[in-house]
This record gives sequence, structure tokens and C-alpha cells, in this order.
Amino acid sequence: MTTTPEDLKYTSEHEWVRGTGPVVQVGITDFAQDSLGDIVFVTLPKPGDAITEGEPCGELESTKSVSDIYAPVTGTVTEANAALEANPELVNSEPYGEGWLFKVELGEGVSVDVLLDAAGYTATLGS
Repeated sequence: MTTTPEDLKYTSEHEWVRGTGPVVQVGITDFAQDSLGDIVFVTLPKPGDAITEGEPCGELESTKSVSDIYAPVTGTVTEANAALEANPELVNSEPYGEGWLFKVELGEGVSVDVLLDAAGYTATLGS
């Protein structure tokens, strides 16, 4: 059974966002990591990179495939999770904790309120 924390916002591409700004933390959902299988390599955006909502900004490589990470919001990356370089499996073992991917300073006028809540995200999984 996958978990969907109530305090996060979600995208239909299976990314989550923690916080309301100006800087938010981004990761992938438990459903996504479970679907991907064992993560063996992570390519993340670098601090200072501008990312655009809905556009690919990194990759997760698993034993099954390579999947894009889509930016859940528009803004500037402030930090990438350096722990994932040596331990990409943290994305599998702790997708909502130590397996977070990067932090973003929200662009002007950008709000996380347009993203899905836990119930809305869970509803997309059934379709």
C-alpha cells in the first residue's frame, strides 16, 4: 500500500512539493518510486538552474528504465540533494524523507495552491 502524506501537494506526473514558499522541497511519490523499481542513478538540476512547471528537469534511472523528473513549479533551484549521488536508493526507501530531490525558490506569482492535494492525487492513481 502506497502512502500519500496529507501535508504535501502533488502533480499528476507523481512529484510532490513540501512547503508553500518562497522555497519548497520536491521529490517523487511512493507510487512513482514503486513503479520505477530500484533507483540506481539520479540526475538532478543544479543550484541556480531555472526550471519551468511541466518541463523535464532531471532523470531517475532504475533497473527498469530512465524516467524524466518534471518540474512541479516554475522557479530557481536552490539546492540538490547531494546524498543521492552516493545513495540513489534513498529515493526508494524514503521518498518523502531523505530521498527528496531538490529545493526550488518559487518564481514571482507562482503558488503551490494550483497543485493537487493528497485526495486529488490519490484519485489520479485509480484512472
